Amino acid sequence: MVAPLKVGIAGLGTVGAEVVRLIEQQGATLAARSGRGVRVVAVTARSKAKKRGLDLRGIGWVESPQALAEDSNVDCFVELMGGADDPAFSAIETALKAGKSVVTANKALIAKHGLRLAKAAEQNGGALNFEAAVGAAIPVIKTLREGLCGTSVNRVYGILNGTCNYILTRMEQEGLSFEECLKDAQRLGYAEANPAFDVDGHDTAQKLAILASLAFGTKVAQTAVYVEGISSITPEDLRAAEELGYRVKLLGVAVRTAKGIEQRVHPTMVPKSSSIAQVMGVTNAVTIDGEGIPPITLVGPGAGGAATASAVVADIADVARGIRATPFGRPVDSLRATTKAPMERHEGGYYIRLLARDHAGTAATIARRLAEQKISLESIVQRHRNGSDVNGSTKKASPVPVILITYATSEDAVHRALKAVQRDRVISGRPQVIRIEKN
Repeated sequence: MVAPLKVGIAGLGTVGAEVVRLIEQQGATLAARSGRGVRVVAVTARSKAKKRGLDLRGIGWVESPQALAEDSNVDCFVELMGGADDPAFSAIETALKAGKSVVTANKALIAKHGLRLAKAAEQNGGALNFEAAVGAAIPVIKTLREGLCGTSVNRVYGILNGTCNYILTRMEQEGLSFEECLKDAQRLGYAEANPAFDVDGHDTAQKLAILASLAFGTKVAQTAVYVEGISSITPEDLRAAEELGYRVKLLGVAVRTAKGIEQRVHPTMVPKSSSIAQVMGVTNAVTIDGEGIPPITLVGPGAGGAATASAVVADIADVARGIRATPFGRPVDSLRATTKAPMERHEGGYYIRLLARDHAGTAATIARRLAEQKISLESIVQRHRNGSDVNGSTKKASPVPVILITYATSEDAVHRALKAVQRDRVISGRPQVIRIEKN
């Protein structure tokens, strides 16, 4: 009879408490699937007195994460406290150096210290599992690390932040402004009181850096990710996208190019026919383009106590089975360094929205500046707010919305053309530019 895997959990918030419940409720199933029982033997949290709706009788209480990591009675240390640094980092490193396996849902810590921790796991024989760090219940880590280990990945991209997807969904469906939707997301608990980490794209960037490492064998480097948020997106952009057959999503994109691995986070227009365009609300999705196979899209809840806990327990079950996968799919010493790819080199289609001044020759001036940069247009929509053409007659000479969709071109060419148009004083305000990601 194999002895049960003895688990210690640091952090008893929403996710930690749900992990304890799941292990208790699914004990027989876990034992049958893993070939070994799983038992929570010790826990630690900031407050022992807090009401959590858990029966912790028979489970030891340890005073600190460090003490739990050092506890000789614990085989698997589960970190669910959060935070990119201590106490989570030092406790995990202590557990790994003691030969224990570690399970964490901490994307910030993996993005910052994942390589050092993976090295400790390799050297001491333990597992470092972090499925819940990206996409919660979506098994994208195992898909890239194990399921597709014989496939050369060309591109991985996805909706990795439910808050942003919820805001963009509401803006599109109800014609609301970004500010209105953000306020509602905060009221419903989808967005933090200070939402900048989510809406400015940094949460997505951390997750993308992890996925890029698994997909391309690069060192995890959040600094190598170009980041833009969604605060500049307007209802006008979403209406235009609808008319043109697109939908706007905040995507994290990592793609293999002739010049290296390009990693970027920004609002993106995707064809409405694509799988990822159908993902609405707080749901997450990841699409993987591999050599010789059709794109694979994984969709599911990307946050929440139950969804995150399910991934944590699945990682614990792998430890119980004796699985010791290399954390990033390759030994740390073989991972390649990566740097931020200049976005000026990015090539693709673009959506451009201008407010053109209603003067004779405006359209011709814009077209000439685009042609100078060898930018070809797939479509152009030019009309007054009252419906007449850009150079047509109207009683009120207000700026005219002009929407351009380009064929593939370089970011540098787009910026040069738009700077020239601004110097010509034929547009008002700042141009809106959104990149297009094809299927």
